Amino acid sequence: MFTGIVEETGTVARVRPSDTGIELTVRCRVTGRGLKLGDSVAVNGCCLTVVKQKASGRDKLVRFDLLRETWVRTNLQFAAEGSLVNLERSLAVGARLGGHFVTGHVDGVGRITRWERAGADHVLDIAAPKEVRRYVVFKGSVAVDGISLTVAGVTKAGFRLWIIPHTLAVTVLRERKVGDVVNLEADLLGKYVEQFLSARNKRR
Repeated sequence: MFTGIVEETGTVARVRPSDTGIELTVRCRVTGRGLKLGDSVAVNGCCLTVVKQKASGRDKLVRFDLLRETWVRTNLQFAAEGSLVNLERSLAVGARLGGHFVTGHVDGVGRITRWERAGADHVLDIAAPKEVRRYVVFKGSVAVDGISLTVAGVTKAGFRLWIIPHTLAVTVLRERKVGDVVNLEADLLGKYVEQFLSARNKRR
C-alpha cells in the first residue's frame, strides 16, 4: 500500500529483456535508504518488488523484474536509460497518510491532452479509458504516475487536474508533454462501494 506522495524521482539506469520479462534498474537515493530485497516500491505508480540492489556512490542501483503483462499495460514500456520515474516506498504502519490509499495496481493508461501553465500553476487534462473514468468524481482522488491528485473537473473523455509548482518540481510531471502516456489508478474506495452495491442489488 502507498500514499501517492512521491519521495523522489529516480533515473532509469538500464532496461533489458530477460527470459521471463523485463529487467528494470533504477538509480535512486532517498528511496534506497533502508531498502531490502523483497520490499515493494511504487515506480510511476506501479508496485514492483526489489530483486537486487547495490551501492553506487551515494546512490543505490535497484533492480526490478517486470512481467510482460506489466510491461505492456503501463507506461514503463516507454522507459529508457536516463528517463525519470516517480518512486515511493510502501506505507509503514503508523506513518502519516499524506495522500490517499494507493495500491500500486495500475487500472489503465491515459494520455495527456492539455498541459499548460495557468498563472503559477499548470492545467493538466488527461483522456482516460472508461474503466478508470467510471470511478473518477469531482474533488475525488486519482493517482497519476503514482502521484495522489485531486480531480478538478470531469469530462466525457477524461478529467482535469491542477498542478501546483511543488508537485511539478518533485515529480516526473516536469518532463511530461501533450501526447505522453501516464499510468492511472482510480480511488480504491470507489471500487469497493461499487462492489458492495452490486452485491446488495443482486440479493434483492
